[in-house]
Amino acid sequence: MVKPVLREVLTVAVTTGVVLMTQDRPFEWSLWTAIAASLLLPLRLRWPWLASLLCVPAVAGGLGWAPALVAQYRLGSKEKSIPVQLFWALLMTVASIAPVLMTESIPLGPLLLATAFAFGLAAAPTALGALITTRKELTQSLYETRRARAAELEAQETSARAAERARIAREIHDAVGHHATLIAVESAALAATAPDAAVRETALRLRALAKESLSEMRAALGLLNSDTSYPSLQELVERARVAGVSVTLSETGDTPLSPAVSRALFRVVQESLTNVTKHAPGATVTVTVDRATPVRVAVVNGPGDLPSLADGGGAGLHGLSERVRLAGGTLTTSYRADGGFSVSAVLPPGKPKVDGQDSTFGGGARDTATA
Repeated sequence: MVKPVLREVLTVAVTTGVVLMTQDRPFEWSLWTAIAASLLLPLRLRWPWLASLLCVPAVAGGLGWAPALVAQYRLGSKEKSIPVQLFWALLMTVASIAPVLMTESIPLGPLLLATAFAFGLAAAPTALGALITTRKELTQSLYETRRARAAELEAQETSARAAERARIAREIHDAVGHHATLIAVESAALAATAPDAAVRETALRLRALAKESLSEMRAALGLLNSDTSYPSLQELVERARVAGVSVTLSETGDTPLSPAVSRALFRVVQESLTNVTKHAPGATVTVTVDRATPVRVAVVNGPGDLPSLADGGGAGLHGLSERVRLAGGTLTTSYRADGGFSVSAVLPPGKPKVDGQDSTFGGGARDTATA
């Protein structure tokens, strides 16, 4: 706000000073019309035509060219019509030449030269204002074009990445899905032909796991809708017990959970139990789930009493942390003083499905404790 005011004060002061320093005053009213035109120059900011009109008498008096140049520049920068710009330049020219014609007799040659000089003096600032404004508009237009082009390129890159991800997803589905299907089929055949009941039970369980793995892979790749069902935590724990893991499950609370949060909660427990079987075989595990606000899940295991089955570090916990983060929660892992390991997550309940059903695994208050 201060800079525009100082600029206007400086403009008025300079033009007024130029007028006052001029010694040749053709008419008695020349000085006062020129001073008035200089003092009223701030009007050009809102009404450029009015400022130019007020400069016409000053130009006719012979002392108004200083404020007229400023007014014409503003008029050229704001007025888009070329005929209107020419009109004001011609008006200034006529205003400067007419008094001379009425008071003096000038030969045609000098008259034409004076007219051309006056027209150039009036048209030059007008054209300069128009050119600068046009340059600013072109610069802005180029900027908008570059920004639109950048947005278009970004959209193309995003589309290309999405297409590549879809292609990779199809390849993974075709390759892994084929083998998972063969495992399920051969397990079913083994269950139908094996004479031993334990072998049949193991084959059927292997077939169910293969089918579930195929379903989860399709859901993860976006080949199925978000309503893909998951087993309940109780079923997940029972499977771990069948595999030889000693698990205690405790569930409390009945807050409805969104599918995304339910899946994240399921994956925390699933990945934690998988890690126990790999890194701490024989360890006892406690799974605690509190479906409150926020949702809390903790999987704590003691030290294993069997050799580790892991052949190196994996990326399971990193992927699990990212899944929890995408669901709006936080994951915390830590080693325990007794040699065990702890995985805990805090999740927002999210917005449950409209029909109130959790598609991931059964909700509701349950309290189970089995060694």
